[in-house]
Amino acid sequence: MLNALDEIFQSHILVNSDLTTQPIETNQADYPLVALQQLARNAVLHRLYEGTHAPVRITWFNDRIEIHNPGGPFGQVNRQNFAQPGVTDYRNPHLAEVMKNMGYVQRFGFGIPIARQALEKNGNPPPEFDLGETHVLVIIRSRL
Repeated sequence: MLNALDEIFQSHILVNSDLTTQPIETNQADYPLVALQQLARNAVLHRLYEGTHAPVRITWFNDRIEIHNPGGPFGQVNRQNFAQPGVTDYRNPHLAEVMKNMGYVQRFGFGIPIARQALEKNGNPPPEFDLGETHVLVIIRSRL
């Protein structure tokens, strides 16, 4: 599923080519792939699998992407420390281990900081988070 999601991201990212402002052609994507991967993988890893059949939803709009994850902050992660480097807890520890062993997670607790850095480097605004008791919504705005 995560490989298929990567392919979908790659096929939907728009790349703008600039032939006039630099001596060499430059290309810039509306979204950095690594940011989308980190945020979507976080949603899959940290979603609530018990008591709901709601899926992780990724909705692509003209000006933004929204990733909706059923399940709010969990364990030691709360509204005050959400998305701080190294602060993490695992609602699904077996899934976390599998994703790490398969190479989908490189370092626990750093997905959101990596996404923020990639978005900033690409010229996108920072991701916006809406934390609820029963969901986490992240909005990624386009740079174009």
